[in-house]
Amino acid sequence: MKKFILIILSMIFLLPVFAEETVILPSQTGVVQSVQYIDMDENPLNQTKQIAEVKILTGDMKGKTVVLDNMLTGNPYYDIKLKKNTKVILHAENNGSGIEFSIEDIKRSGTLVWLSCIFGLLLLYIGAKKGLYSLVSIVLTVLLITHVLSPLILFGLNPVVATIIVCLVSTSATMYLVGGFNAKSTSAVIGAFLSLLFASILSYIVMFTAHLTGFTDETSMFLYTAHPELDFVGITISTMVLATLGAVMDIAMSIASTINEICELDNSKTVKELFTSGMNVGRDIIGTMANTLILVYLGGALPMILLAGNIDLQKFVNLNQVVTETASALIGSIAIVICVPFTAIAASQMIKCCTKNKEKEFTSL
Repeated sequence: MKKFILIILSMIFLLPVFAEETVILPSQTGVVQSVQYIDMDENPLNQTKQIAEVKILTGDMKGKTVVLDNMLTGNPYYDIKLKKNTKVILHAENNGSGIEFSIEDIKRSGTLVWLSCIFGLLLLYIGAKKGLYSLVSIVLTVLLITHVLSPLILFGLNPVVATIIVCLVSTSATMYLVGGFNAKSTSAVIGAFLSLLFASILSYIVMFTAHLTGFTDETSMFLYTAHPELDFVGITISTMVLATLGAVMDIAMSIASTINEICELDNSKTVKELFTSGMNVGRDIIGTMANTLILVYLGGALPMILLAGNIDLQKFVNLNQVVTETASALIGSIAIVICVPFTAIAASQMIKCCTKNKEKEFTSL
């Protein structure tokens, strides 16, 4: 009898336990109805628990109210402080016994919507037709990055090659939409593209001579966890190039437009004179534009700069993240500077050539 009982017990404990598979569902939106605070005195971390009643606003369970726990650890980076009427993003998963929710984050996208609307309306009101074309080019550039560049990199294409292709398409679309199909826009495209190509080569050299890893923040580590096969050095170079794109396009179009206006006012000017005029304008633009780009990077790196006072200076300036950010700012500034002669050469040659062809056609008529 004892043997029989032992055999039965052994069979029970040795039976494989099949855990029910957890299925991650699309996130939902909810609004906090009430919040109750409970101090966790017995917790050595002195955490505070928020018990929140959340009304679900989307999905199949729309209208239902769920009670969820939200822990406050005292770390402002991770804590989600809830108040009544706060809209939240709910993580949803089905573990086989039903759908469970947890608070993922506060819903902030509404702020971005009205801010984008203000930007779009101002762009249309002040820029008129050119503002509309600019808005179209912005939307196109964003779509190229999210729906073309990102899939190409994830598919396995070299990130730098993919970025150069996307930058060329984006630059061409922006220049021709804003400036029209003419020599001015074409020369601006050439100047901007050559500058970005130069920046890409310089970025490659910097990445390998400085032994940079391509991992600069937590986002890089999360991406590595999901896609360890990706070329993170190439992704960092792509980031440097993309961050320079807007400023380079601005420089290129400014110089090409200036040379075009000068040539239209006085078509007797030679290619050399047009080039000199373009360079003079470019020198004035360089100072403010390069300063703008440096300030953009410094503004983004302000917390890191403040941290410099707490660690050894030599250690700080040699940190992988510090060197990467500094190199990005310098490479972007170099691309801006080199864009001036590239565009001036292309614009003076092409615009003057087109002017001569127009004069010949007019004379023949």
